[in-house]
Amino acid sequence: MKSLLPSIGFFVFATIAADPNPPAAPGWTMQTSGSTARLRGVSAVSEKVAWASGSANTVLRTVDGGATWTRLTPPGETATAPLDFRDIDAIDARTAYVLSIGEGTASRIYKTTDAGARWTLQFTNQDPRGFYDAMTFWDAEHGLVIGDSIDGHFQILITADGGTTWAKVPDRALPPALPNEGAFAASGSNIAVVGLDHAWIGTGAGTKSRVLHTGDRGKTWTVVETPVAASGSAGIFSVAFRDSNHGVIVGGDYQQEKAAVANVAITSDGGRTWTLVKEQGLSGFRSAVKYVPGTRRSLITVGPQGADTSADDGRSWTPLAGPAPLPGFDALSFAPGVKVAWASGKDGALARLDVVRTEQTTNERLREKIAREGVTVFPIPVGH
Repeated sequence: MKSLLPSIGFFVFATIAADPNPPAAPGWTMQTSGSTARLRGVSAVSEKVAWASGSANTVLRTVDGGATWTRLTPPGETATAPLDFRDIDAIDARTAYVLSIGEGTASRIYKTTDAGARWTLQFTNQDPRGFYDAMTFWDAEHGLVIGDSIDGHFQILITADGGTTWAKVPDRALPPALPNEGAFAASGSNIAVVGLDHAWIGTGAGTKSRVLHTGDRGKTWTVVETPVAASGSAGIFSVAFRDSNHGVIVGGDYQQEKAAVANVAITSDGGRTWTLVKEQGLSGFRSAVKYVPGTRRSLITVGPQGADTSADDGRSWTPLAGPAPLPGFDALSFAPGVKVAWASGKDGALARLDVVRTEQTTNERLREKIAREGVTVFPIPVGH
């Protein structure tokens, strides 16, 4: 008979490491966007309000939990070609920023403060070699934008006045960039912020996948290598931190969406070192990862070919099923403080995720499993 000791040891570790109240499988509800654009940007504000953005000058908004989505007056009507809004960051029900990507003047930032009735052009890239990829905000006034490197220099913009002005971080405050290194223009989630000062940016398309970090709201930056796969089509696509120490990076090769090779790593020291998850990793390329609000260590990650969930800070992952047919997704956003999220993807795909906690704790499930094998077990304290 197979010894029970290795099995007991494994589950004891899982109890200590896992979220004591992990979420149950999310309830996926497909919604009608009224658009056929590829929606690579999504930003949830509350259980009722969310914004989405994508190709062909598309910006959408719901105020009824996704029952209806309204296409807003498009920003950039004077652009010479339709803009591709790869990233949207909503501050509240009426205020949002959108970032369009592309070479030269196609990279732009617009802002609305009246729920999308009017848009203000805040920034237009004037360098023909420039290409901006992603943005995020610490609060309504402070944000940053990352672009592909130029001549070995990262391109990072900072605002402290709600985007009225955007200032480039001086080259001397940034580490040198690797050849071709940049940030994939995927869903804007390759930047993560914590508090009012910390930010982490995942890079790709170079010889190494790396993470940039600032602890002083963008004034100075450091960079470290990670074990995530790197190539012209591979790297880090999304970053998530639950505090200033614990974080996860996901990605892979977007040209091999079903491949699950060196595409997730974790840190517990603020990103100074990263550990590749080799066992029970992701089931494919993933473009967005988020911590579930109200849980300690639970995450959900999505990609064009599927989704995965973790209850132990990303140390192990389980494929996440949904009602068929459920399309893949490019972007994912949880509303602050609530277990409600939206995911978006190609052909106008939008889905709402309602996540609830399971009633059983990890310790209870452990006791039941070992009891079935005829072994008595005592409660094990759950770590914090």
